[in-house]
Amino acid sequence: MTKRKKREPWTGAWFLELAIIIAVALGLALGIQAFIVKPYRIPSESMEPTLDVGQRVLVNRLGNRFGDPSVGDILVFHPPKGAETDTCGDPQTGPDRRRPCDLPTKQRADVNYIKRVVAGPGDKLSIVDGHAVLNGKRQKESFIKPCPAGNPNCSFPGTITIPADHYFMMGDNRGESDDSRFWGPVPRDWIIGGAFATYWPPKRIGLL
Repeated sequence: MTKRKKREPWTGAWFLELAIIIAVALGLALGIQAFIVKPYRIPSESMEPTLDVGQRVLVNRLGNRFGDPSVGDILVFHPPKGAETDTCGDPQTGPDRRRPCDLPTKQRADVNYIKRVVAGPGDKLSIVDGHAVLNGKRQKESFIKPCPAGNPNCSFPGTITIPADHYFMMGDNRGESDDSRFWGPVPRDWIIGGAFATYWPPKRIGLL
């Protein structure tokens, strides 16, 4: 007759092991979000038609540490505090409608925005009918939503020069975007990362 193997007494070791596995997995997930890739939900219509309200994108936080953004990149960033009140520069109360704002407020806002880079450090920029005129050349920008006729937010014909280490951000929905035109360029250090893919809804899965 075969003896039944004696069951080892339960010591709780398996529970401890499970707890460690869960803690490690949670730590990895948080670490990935904090330093490598972070999900972001589109909160407004400012990036239509490229990104719709409620759409989810993935933001590469690591790549931002090794290279500078380029014109055309879609970035998540902290705007200046002037973004909350459409203030162009600390001493002013609003944008000069003849030219885009080139004087960001010095304090950083706690909110996150997502926009497209239209000009970088040293570039000369004006806005005509919603299109960026970059270093004297009107950009084609086939991805933008056309500006409605007569919209005062669409033309800032005066030319500005983007300050060193700053980037000028605009939404693709040029007639309905609250962006650098009104509160100025964004310092390099305030950029969180570049959006590189969309993962929700399923029918919009793909690279940006």
